[in-house]
Amino acid sequence: MKRSLHLFLFFCLTLFSAYADAQEYEIKVKINGLAEKRLILGHYLSKTMYPDDTLTLDNKGYGAFTGKKKLPGGMYLIYLPNASFFDVILGEDQIFSLVTDTVNFIKTLEFKGSEENQIFLGFQRYFSGLRKQADSITALIKNQTDNSFREKLTAQLQNINEQRISHIENIKKTHPTLFVSDFLKATLDIVVPDPPRDDKGALLDSNWQYYYYRTHYFDNFDFTDPRLLRTPFYEDKIMTYLNKVLPQIPDTLIRYADYFIEKSRTDSGLFRYMLITLFNHYGKSNIMGMDAVQVHIAEKYYIPESWWSDAKFIADLKESTQKSKPLLIGAIAPDAELMAIPPEHFKSAETDTALQRYPHVGSKVNLRQIPAKFLVLIFWEADCGHCKTAVPELYNIYERSLKALNVQVLAISTLFGEDGKIKWVNFVNEHKLYDWINAWNPYSYDFKLKYDVITTPQIYILDENKKILAKRISPDQVEDIIKAIIKG
Repeated sequence: MKRSLHLFLFFCLTLFSAYADAQEYEIKVKINGLAEKRLILGHYLSKTMYPDDTLTLDNKGYGAFTGKKKLPGGMYLIYLPNASFFDVILGEDQIFSLVTDTVNFIKTLEFKGSEENQIFLGFQRYFSGLRKQADSITALIKNQTDNSFREKLTAQLQNINEQRISHIENIKKTHPTLFVSDFLKATLDIVVPDPPRDDKGALLDSNWQYYYYRTHYFDNFDFTDPRLLRTPFYEDKIMTYLNKVLPQIPDTLIRYADYFIEKSRTDSGLFRYMLITLFNHYGKSNIMGMDAVQVHIAEKYYIPESWWSDAKFIADLKESTQKSKPLLIGAIAPDAELMAIPPEHFKSAETDTALQRYPHVGSKVNLRQIPAKFLVLIFWEADCGHCKTAVPELYNIYERSLKALNVQVLAISTLFGEDGKIKWVNFVNEHKLYDWINAWNPYSYDFKLKYDVITTPQIYILDENKKILAKRISPDQVEDIIKAIIKG
């Protein structure tokens, strides 16, 4: 009898263990007023929702999301057919149930078996009450003309915010190991203290608060926690720091890109996300010089470590990186084989069609030997719509002010052949572009490859040592940049 009981208990324990292993997550759902409809369980990545599981409710509104492997922790949402949704927290406890209806999710929602979601739901209801108070006070402030009363209302708003902070800190203190505590804490901004002052009350350092904020920005937000990646505010937090807190200097941003990428190695998914996000962000940046950050990320991380990329993409990336490196801000501009055409040839060719077509004219020009405090390069072509405006504009700026600042312009036509020569000559004569260096190469487009000239116009500013100071800018920026550099 004892042996039979022992075998029975062993069988039950084995069956229970197998069942537990097979049901790593089970979220039972009951939605009143909704029957035989399909629901989606998804997670956040930045502000985008990605589906993880689906279910179809029965005729009484019951269903369950189930899986044999725990879902990664984070904020998830249950998406309904009418495009409405409500959030759930997935931490360690992923076997629980919930009941709600379609009228008011937060008001009617109830959880069983999930401490994390009970805490989160309690906070949502608490915060909803605070927000109603804050909205009422904000409406009063908007129409308030009495400054004294406005200050009292503002103080009330501050008090409401302090209540929210205190409530979250109390949750973190009471439940330090739960993800919901880390999640709520991550929503808090840091509090910047008053700056230090001397005995007379004068500021000791006017930048003290900025550097404090910059140093402590992530005190409440552990960006190495992959669970926070699956929240709607992760990317905003990172990008705000990179774009608005840090100075937009390539060397500084490279240092912090290294910092973020290295720290993200705590999780392979987080590493992949961070690498792709930073690589793409600096690749599409409109701020001059940010391509240096992308080139650095590509060489140090993306090319050797992006296991998810195919061989062709990596090969193309290597090629584009090698093209970009010589053209980064601070690099010495590559030389190019060009022929400079004297003004007399353009003037003579104005009425001589044979001269217009004739390519064997001019003398070789080495841009590194052009004596000038600044050298402006403009790559352009006569039948380019933007060039028809930009080239005369730059010439007028050159004549008006740049020439007096010891600036020289090398205007390089990118057209080839007889037809290209004719268009070039006619345009130069039409706009009287005789007072700068007009150049081309009728035999080779190597200079276009060196300067990665895919579209025109393209403008570069070089210093007297032919180091690249600025690139891919508009004509009206040329004067401002050069004057700013001279002014120091």
